[in-house]
Amino acid sequence: MADWLGWAAGALSGGDSPRLDAELLLCELLGCNRTGLLIREDDTLTAETALRYAALIERRQLGEPVAYLIGRREFWSLDLQVSPAVLIPRPDTELLVEWALERLRGLSAPRIADLGTGSGAIALALASERPDAQVCAVDASADALAQAAHNARLLGLERVEFRLGDWFAPLAGECFDLIVSNPPYVAEQDPHLDALRFEPRRALTAGADGLADLRRISAGARGHLKPGAALLLEHGADQGEAVRALLHQHGYGAVETRRDLNGLERVTLGTCP
Repeated sequence: MADWLGWAAGALSGGDSPRLDAELLLCELLGCNRTGLLIREDDTLTAETALRYAALIERRQLGEPVAYLIGRREFWSLDLQVSPAVLIPRPDTELLVEWALERLRGLSAPRIADLGTGSGAIALALASERPDAQVCAVDASADALAQAAHNARLLGLERVEFRLGDWFAPLAGECFDLIVSNPPYVAEQDPHLDALRFEPRRALTAGADGLADLRRISAGARGHLKPGAALLLEHGADQGEAVRALLHQHGYGAVETRRDLNGLERVTLGTCP
């Protein structure tokens, strides 16, 4: 098995984490974790397993994300199932969850809306930390919403409510203590899109400048926030200034941006008067 891992890591040497990718894919085939893989490194792969492993490595060489190949991704210590119907949750988004939990301190049974929930990562992370919260997760994609609802069932978080529709359409007449969103924010002609070609384009791009959905959410959230409630938006690393301007334009106060672990502006908050 060690020989196969060495071969696979070499075959994936053009990527960011060839050895880790090789190990995760083999773990998936063998039904073990990385510690179990270490214990079994002197074992011999069966011919069938070797063929399946080689096929997975070939797909990874072509750029298919490991998360899609194994069908899951960890986020906020939750094991989420993912598919090409949803974006793969990123560690950067955990900053939004952290800040959301800060805003919820001291509130009893808060009402939270997660717009563009995708795999359900944000909504389920918040629900797992705040069992008293009423969480409503919205997505315009029926396939994405089905994936999120499935994750909720697997995690025992079925109290989260899932609604199909475009942004605020399913929330008519309702107000919340917090609205969060990680919307599409990549420009349609962004040169980095090719690296994301396996992920759903509709969940990535938002007009010529990447701000189309951020504009809609900033404008619409005011009508669904209680006084003193907050809107939290994830955005591109170069969009902080533009998002702050949008929030000021729509009358939000206490506008603030936080940086991710790489020092890049990543999440912006605005408070409803």
